[in-house]
Amino acid sequence: MSANVQTRLRLPYAELSSAALQGLREAKKALAQSAVGLSLIELLYLRVSQINGCAFCLEMHSKALRARGESQERLDALAGWKASARFSAAERAALRWAESLTDIATAQASDADFESMQAHFDAQAISDLTLAVATMNALNRVAIAMRH
Repeated sequence: MSANVQTRLRLPYAELSSAALQGLREAKKALAQSAVGLSLIELLYLRVSQINGCAFCLEMHSKALRARGESQERLDALAGWKASARFSAAERAALRWAESLTDIATAQASDADFESMQAHFDAQAISDLTLAVATMNALNRVAIAMRH
């Protein structure tokens, strides 16, 4: 086991900040009802979690996608989606947007990435997908910080 791997929860954050954490859970619950579909949202949750290196979330969202019928081949290809033919144009636009928002300090949510979203999604869907990415980034950061 690597010296950097921590297996003990640093703080019981779910108890200490239960109201705030409940707000994030409510956001996920609302997003699950989005017209874009839970499968695409879960795919973005998984990609964001891959980028952030959140092992807890990787397991949870991989399992959720498999339960929804997602193929193992697509899950295996997700980290290299840019070079894979397994993803639709709309999924590619959403994945590009998710990466742009997750690395916002560098990518700055570029106009090109936003325009790509507009080619495939209406305003409501773009808003929902943006909030899904933001919510997952928040949850990843908490889980990683607290060693969940």
